[in-house]
Amino acid sequence: MVGVRVSNKEEFPVMEKGGYSDSQLVSHFKGLLVAVTTGDRENYDELVGYLHPKKNLSPDEVAVLVTTLKALSGAVSFIDSFHHESLLFAVSRMSLWNYGTEVMDALLELIVSLAASNGKYIDWCLEMLVKHFVPPFYIFDSLKQENGIDRKDKVLSRVHAALKDIADLVPLAPLRLSPIVVQNMPSVFSNEPETVMYVENMLKLESGAVGETVGSTMLPALVDRLLELDVEIGWDGILQEDTRGIFDMELEDICKFTDEDENFDSMSEMLNRKNLQGNLVVQKLDSLIVLAFLHLESCQSSGRLAEVFDILLPSFQRTVLNAYNSKFTQFVMFYACALDPEGCGVKYAMVLADVFSYDVNPPITRMSAVAYLASYLSRAKFLSAAMVTTIIQSLVDWCYAYCKLRDFDMNPRAHQVFYSGCQAIMYILCFRLRSLMDIPRLKLQLLNMPMEAIWKHKLSPLKVCLPTVVVEFLRQAKAAQLFMASDSFVFNDVLESDLSKAYGGMDRLDMFFPFDPCLLKKSESYIRPHFVRWSKVRTTYDDDIDEVSDNDSEVSDDDFVGRNTEEIIDDDDMVVTVEDLDFNPDLNKMSITPKNSLKYGMRMPARIRPSTSPESL
Repeated sequence: MVGVRVSNKEEFPVMEKGGYSDSQLVSHFKGLLVAVTTGDRENYDELVGYLHPKKNLSPDEVAVLVTTLKALSGAVSFIDSFHHESLLFAVSRMSLWNYGTEVMDALLELIVSLAASNGKYIDWCLEMLVKHFVPPFYIFDSLKQENGIDRKDKVLSRVHAALKDIADLVPLAPLRLSPIVVQNMPSVFSNEPETVMYVENMLKLESGAVGETVGSTMLPALVDRLLELDVEIGWDGILQEDTRGIFDMELEDICKFTDEDENFDSMSEMLNRKNLQGNLVVQKLDSLIVLAFLHLESCQSSGRLAEVFDILLPSFQRTVLNAYNSKFTQFVMFYACALDPEGCGVKYAMVLADVFSYDVNPPITRMSAVAYLASYLSRAKFLSAAMVTTIIQSLVDWCYAYCKLRDFDMNPRAHQVFYSGCQAIMYILCFRLRSLMDIPRLKLQLLNMPMEAIWKHKLSPLKVCLPTVVVEFLRQAKAAQLFMASDSFVFNDVLESDLSKAYGGMDRLDMFFPFDPCLLKKSESYIRPHFVRWSKVRTTYDDDIDEVSDNDSEVSDDDFVGRNTEEIIDDDDMVVTVEDLDFNPDLNKMSITPKNSLKYGMRMPARIRPSTSPESL
């Protein structure tokens, strides 16, 4: 029984104490809604007035508001969008964040009832709920207080429960929900707390009761937003302004400055991290990628990771793969693979290999795919040596078949895909050759690959591919006694060539290694246990170098063979001072090696990025 008293006209019940039952009140509201259609608005306008948001409601006012909302819920079939526009507008202005649980429940009851009453209100009701994914701006600070989490949970748990109720009552509602959620995503310019909270709710939808329907939209939408933020950072946010920016080494692995307090910023500059510090877009992207990582972990725990990966992979192929400016978004795929090496990890590599070998794909897509493949196989600590060898074999077979069908043509642009494949082989072996050669059956497989014929072909891949990669590869091949003739290394005379500048054009895909060390602070902490740093790789020539080391200072010969990750990377760092780094501004004579490279054992660069010099433009 709802207490009311009748006004002088006895037409509209004002909620106080009296004798209207719930059904009588609903019947009276139906009469008011019908009366509006005939032009009688007096009591209707009073009803709408109860719904307009007010601050600091008294207990009596809360009771009136709850009663009004509940009565309207019973009369929703009489609500008409044309005649009752002011009523709907007043309801749309109400925010769950401003009320206690009693008003929340009454308002949500009205929204669910309205959605179930007439299909034309489905979108309106869904948008009303989705807008509650993020509180009004003036609420954010209060969420940091002691009861903030409780307040947040009370609102959002009810919102998601209401979405499920609507989906149960209107089976097609989830199909309408997906575009509404995507369209209402905060823009790339929105602040971090707003964006993060919204994405949290997107991921909650994906893993919730309606996830089977909306999941195929939520995850690609998140990847698209990550990419938008990623490219918003731009290369200028990472590169140095001079030619030294062409080579950025993993100096955190090999450098300890003699005066940390004085030189820490210098090390950060070389890592490009100083340029990212304080960048709000970078911080927002970092937080969102961590959210994605946590969601992937949750999916793994619930046995849904393979299902989610099958949604992420096409999204990656459609957007990230062809976005040369992507610097961090791809680590979502990397982390998913790390959580399931034998499933997602192998599938990712195979898909990239297929994209490269399928000649119907555009050249730029194939080149990007093989760049991703090379970087992934080199950096993923969780991949087995046997699987890596299988991929190398497929790349070698493709390049060898290509050579047999082509005669001499020294126009690099005509054979970009071929050179990309060649460079991928060399890059992978720079990281993996030692570990593969230490396994007899894989060593035999490598020795039987027709690589020498490829390197000797008139297309001259050793003269066109990135010189840094070529030199490191040949150095290791020589130490491993590959490509030998009469006790002499076949490629002793190979030198750097100016042709390498022409390869890749403005995009410089020859210098693109997508899984170079992640510079996002929070995200990198998740990637680190699964990631191979160059300075920890044992090369084929390591035994011939007088390095300062102990039993734990180097990666063992059995690395990259599916062993536990903690057995692969050590924590000891070599010591190099800034003065030992020899940077020559001449692009053709660029040196990234310490003046005494044998002493320090520093090797090829891990992060190779586009030059900002005029020559590369």
